[in-house]
Amino acid sequence: MEKNDKSKKQVPLRLSPTLYAKLASWADDDFRSVNGQIEYLLTECVKKRYGKNALGEDVDVESKIDNQ
Repeated sequence: MEKNDKSKKQVPLRLSPTLYAKLASWADDDFRSVNGQIEYLLTECVKKRYGKNALGEDVDVESKIDNQ
């Protein structure tokens, strides 16, 4: 993806009903959508694996997700 491209990729994701229910409950606790919760969790995992700036300086996923 180009650096100037602000659009998000759509990724079909298959989840078990149990996992989806747990994510939905967690998302509700954090006042996020399920999609926002998954994006937040994946972002945190990438930051942990590659460092805080792994996704670029201009990425502030938490504030974007919280504003949804």
